[in-house]
Amino acid sequence: MAARGAGAAAAPATAPGASSRTFTNSARRAQIVAAAIDTIAELGYAKASFARITERAGLSSPRMISYHFADKDDLMHQVVREVFTAGAEFIGARMAAEETVAGRLRAYLEANLRFLRDHPREMLALTEIGPHARDADGAAYTSRSAQEPSLRGLAELLAAGQRSGEFREFDVASMAVMIRGAVDAAAVRLRGEPALDVDTYTRELVTAFARATEAER
Repeated sequence: MAARGAGAAAAPATAPGASSRTFTNSARRAQIVAAAIDTIAELGYAKASFARITERAGLSSPRMISYHFADKDDLMHQVVREVFTAGAEFIGARMAAEETVAGRLRAYLEANLRFLRDHPREMLALTEIGPHARDADGAAYTSRSAQEPSLRGLAELLAAGQRSGEFREFDVASMAVMIRGAVDAAAVRLRGEPALDVDTYTRELVTAFARATEAER
């Protein structure tokens, strides 16, 4: 981009009032997403119409949702993005606070399970949305495709632990699948009766994988 001439007047970075409008739009979108999560968790995906979400959000008309989201699929994608982003930030911050690879693995397990425990409605909404979710090409998501980013990250973490000498030699891809499977199993059991004791499960899971991965003496 060419630089402005010395005497050219600089244009304002944003139009007057733009920042307040942006804030208002962001707040409204967040309000709609929160209402969508509650509606889906209570009524299920099929009954979560714009009319129902409008009522839950306390809005005057479904057109207020249509202003921010093209259709139901667009809104559902935003729900998934926001929940996954919140979870990733929560888990990532706790892993980053650890100095060892073993500590990061422990933090990964603890933070995943705590997020599941503390966000039951979000987890239920994701479960409802899952069978209806489509990627950019219109193909249905599968549990395998949904796991892939997490599995790659876990495999890299486990390989780092082997390189540092903290972990024994094992197949990192297989171990990553087992760890991810144990976390996902907890998500299913949380909705059962009786509900899973997350604190006990977390303690046992951390102990199990610490022993499964620790370097041989």
